[in-house]
Amino acid sequence: MMADLSAALLLFSLLMYLALDGTDLGTGMLFYCFDQPQQRQWMAHTLLPVWDANETWLVLLAGGMLALFPPLYSLLLHTLMLPLMLFLLALFLRALALAYRAQVHTTFQRWLDRLMIVSSLLAAFLPGWISGVILVSRPPVGIVPDLSLTPLLCGVGLVAIDIVMGCCWLCWRLGEPLVERARTLCTLWWTLALACFVAVLLLEPALWQQSWQRWPGKILLSVLPLLWLAQLVALWREAMVTLLMLTLLTIGVVVGALACGLYPWLLPGQLAIQQQAASPVTQGFVLTGMVILLPLTLLYHSWSFWVFKRHPH
Repeated sequence: MMADLSAALLLFSLLMYLALDGTDLGTGMLFYCFDQPQQRQWMAHTLLPVWDANETWLVLLAGGMLALFPPLYSLLLHTLMLPLMLFLLALFLRALALAYRAQVHTTFQRWLDRLMIVSSLLAAFLPGWISGVILVSRPPVGIVPDLSLTPLLCGVGLVAIDIVMGCCWLCWRLGEPLVERARTLCTLWWTLALACFVAVLLLEPALWQQSWQRWPGKILLSVLPLLWLAQLVALWREAMVTLLMLTLLTIGVVVGALACGLYPWLLPGQLAIQQQAASPVTQGFVLTGMVILLPLTLLYHSWSFWVFKRHPH
């Protein structure tokens, strides 16, 4: 029971990171499509108050994994060291570009904007690619990074869904100055995201089929087509804030359905939750800390969004 709760808390941290930092990464990649200095300045101002708080969930995820499931942490770090290091480097470079672009000369600012685009693209693609590697792994081979189609589609799909959230974020936070272009881009990237999702579903159906065997997974998978349809309706009606909320809900349902298919494993067919968990004393200590930290983090996020709710321009 305690091991299941530990796994659920890590899953919640992962979900919060994907949901909250997706808008940040999407907006960073959209710097490529909005090249006017004033537009980029407004876009950066929407991110500055929240980007570091969003990545708090990534810290909680990594720290919690190390304490609660050390074999999983060790295996992922050993087999996926290069992409994980590239991912952390991309987050660092992205933070550097965002924090210092307003303090430098115009010429250097253009280079920081290019760095922002590339680092945001890498930080969005690599977690999707890593999740695809985990999905296609089969015992006893273990997790072997490769360039097969499913991981690439997972990476491209996460990039696409992050850009969709970035477009919705810009429409919500900046309104009229960027809204027309953002809606057009949103339509294109939403279509690509849906195509990647369907392709991965067809290429790797095993986890989805296992999820369908359990009643929580059956409910989530039944809701999923309706959510994609609701997103299409919101896109057609140009209800961008509604589309953002529906996209966040879709991410939660997809992650939840995959978790139902994966249970009771931490990785498909290897590292069972009950067998690989840390000692009950360690779990009890970490879970107590999480019970204190998670509400505080959620409260801080809510307060930040409330304080900076007005349009930055």
